[in-house]
Amino acid sequence: MSDLQQLAERYIATWNETDPAARRKLVDELWSEQGEYTDPLMAVVGREAISTAIGAAQAQFPGLAFTLGAVDAHHHLARFTWGLGPAGGEALIIGFDVLVAGEDGLVESVLGFLDRVPA
Repeated sequence: MSDLQQLAERYIATWNETDPAARRKLVDELWSEQGEYTDPLMAVVGREAISTAIGAAQAQFPGLAFTLGAVDAHHHLARFTWGLGPAGGEALIIGFDVLVAGEDGLVESVLGFLDRVPA
């Protein structure tokens, strides 16, 4: 398994962590200090803002979980699809992210896209 595959898996696990303190610890271990996250709904910089943004998404979609699709990676880049839906159920929302890793192996940025969103 590649380092970028593992990084994508840890990234999704962070989005599924509902305990704020545990989530912040995961963010601190995964993201560079000035990491950037951008999707159609938000653009944030820094670990605290990223952790807060994940918490806000969880509040908006309580009880749903993220699942990781196939990861395609080269150099310091990974692209992957993800789904958000009830555990064990069909994804209600499907997205596509591009993750950029730094030389230190931490996430420098993620660019997110929403492919399917309920009306």
